[in-house]
This record gives sequence, C-alpha cells and structure tokens, in this order.
Amino acid sequence: MFRIALTAALLFASASLHATTYILETHHTQGVLRWNHLGFSNPTAQFSRVEGTLEFDATHPLAAAVSVTIPLANLNSGLSDLDDDLRSASFFDTAKFPVATFKSTKVEKGAGPNQFKVSGELNVHGVTRPVALDVVLNKIGVNPRNSLPSIGFEATTTLKRSEFGLGNYVPQVSDEVQVHITTQADEAKSYAQRLRADATSAQADAKRAAEDAAAAEAVAAKVGEAAKDSQR
Repeated sequence: MFRIALTAALLFASASLHATTYILETHHTQGVLRWNHLGFSNPTAQFSRVEGTLEFDATHPLAAAVSVTIPLANLNSGLSDLDDDLRSASFFDTAKFPVATFKSTKVEKGAGPNQFKVSGELNVHGVTRPVALDVVLNKIGVNPRNSLPSIGFEATTTLKRSEFGLGNYVPQVSDEVQVHITTQADEAKSYAQRLRADATSAQADAKRAAEDAAAAEAVAAKVGEAAKDSQR
C-alpha cells in the first residue's frame, strides 16, 4: 500500500513538473455578474483587471491549478450611483475588502470534451467558502498577434451572495448571482520576455524622442538668433 501511494505521489509530482505556468492577461480577462431585480429585469456588473496564474499541462489537465485576485474597486454596472452602492459598506465594502480571491483545490472532468469542474476556495467580503466552477477550455496554442503560447477558458457558476454577508434586499433582489468569466493567459516566461522587450523599446523610443526634441529646440534657437540679427 505504501509503495502504491508513493508511486502515485511521484507520478503526480512528475506531471506537475511538466505543467506550463501561464499569467492571466488583464486586457482579455473579465467577469460579468448577473442578478434578478424584482422579477422584472436582470442587470449586470462587470469586473476587470483580474490578476493570477494558471498551471496547466494539456496531457494532465486534472492536475491544473489556478490562483486569481479580483480587484473590486473597478466594478462597473454602467450606472455611477449603483457602482457607488456596490462599493459601499452596504455591499462589497471595497475600502475594507478591496479584492476577492479564488484558489483552486481540485479539477475534475466535466460533461463533455474540454470541459472541467474546478473546485476551490472563494474569498469575498472577508468570507471564504467553497465554490465549483464549470469550465470550458476554449483554445490552447500560439497567439498569432504576439507569438506567445496562450490558453483561454470560459468559467461559470452561481453564487448565493447572502453566504458572503452580501444579503441586502433579498429576496426583492435575487440572492443568486450568476457569474461568467472569460480569460486568456500567456505562458509566463515568454510573457515576461515580451514585457522586457516592450520596456526596452519604450526606453529607446523615449531616448529618440528626447534627442529629437533637443534637436528641434536647437534649430528653434538658431532661427531665433538669426531673426534677431536681421533686425539689428
């Protein structure tokens, strides 16, 4: 029995060693919250600028792991008064709890191809509870726009907000909140190299711009001196 357990542990460790680390791309990762209002409508709010990492091996997808941080100060419903209310102490109290976090604990096969059930711990409003996400792998491959190895997922779940201390106005405003997340992530090392290259290019551009400005100022100064001489 000990040998079987040891072998299983070694196999899992081996699988983890071959996982690729991805960084969530903030410009292409966002979530939508949807709830029911008095039975008449289903308003939404969006969160963005999500940060996190994903460990994923396409040959061992059930060994995947994800850790995510969601800033709540930029919740956006399109209505400034509702946004203020959502950020206030009546709901998310973002001054005290500025972020929500999710860390996976288990990945299981889903109902169809490229579908998974990802369980983990969600912390919102100072409360941590288990949550299960239905996840679909959209695509894994090289991004043709930036040549980076990339991966993309959709994730959905339904939460009861009262379980996180956010139960104001239930049941007139539904306790259940539907969550839909779309995410794209880039392979971490390649992404870091791309950022360094962009930073170097930006520095070079800034240097050239400064040189061009200095040259233009010198020309302007000469023109000004010539104009003064012609008036003497």
